[in-house]
Amino acid sequence: MRRHLAILADNKPGVLTHVAGLISRRAINIECINAGYTEEADVTRINIVVSVETDWELDQAIKQLAKLIDVIKVVNLDAAPFVGYELAMIKVKCTAAGVREELTNLARLFHAKVVDVQRESLVFRLTGREDHIEALLKMLADYEIIEIARTGQIAISRGVVPVKEM
Repeated sequence: MRRHLAILADNKPGVLTHVAGLISRRAINIECINAGYTEEADVTRINIVVSVETDWELDQAIKQLAKLIDVIKVVNLDAAPFVGYELAMIKVKCTAAGVREELTNLARLFHAKVVDVQRESLVFRLTGREDHIEALLKMLADYEIIEIARTGQIAISRGVVPVKEM
C-alpha cells in the first residue's frame, strides 16, 4: 500500500540522505521523494511516498525517522485528509501543423499549458493528481513522446492545522 509522509527537518546538508538511507535500510520502497523550503527558513519539508506491506512496517520506520537528530517531525498524512499534486512536463514530437493543433486541443482538455513550441516539438506542463497525469499520458500514446519529467507527489494536510502541530 502507498503511504504519504511529511517530514520536517533542519535545513542542513545530508539530512535528505539520512532520511532516504534509513527508509531504504528497512527495505521500504520509496516511490517518490522531494524536499523544499517551508515558511521557516531553517526548516526543510520532505514529502515521501512509500510502498509498504503493513502499517506496522510503516510505524516502525516513522519511529526511527523521528529519532534522527535533524528530524523535527514526521507525520503520516494518510491518517487525516490531505491534498496531493504533482507536476509533469511532457515533450511530444510534432512535425505537422495539424498534429500541433490536435495536441494543443488535447492540452486544453486536460488544463495543461503548452510552455514551449519548437518546429518539431511541443512541451506540456500539467499539474494534478497522479491519475490525471496518467490519463493525459494515455491520450498521448498515439503520438511520439520524446521525454517526460515528473516531480512526484507533494502533499499537504487539509484544514488549519499545519504538519508541525499534528
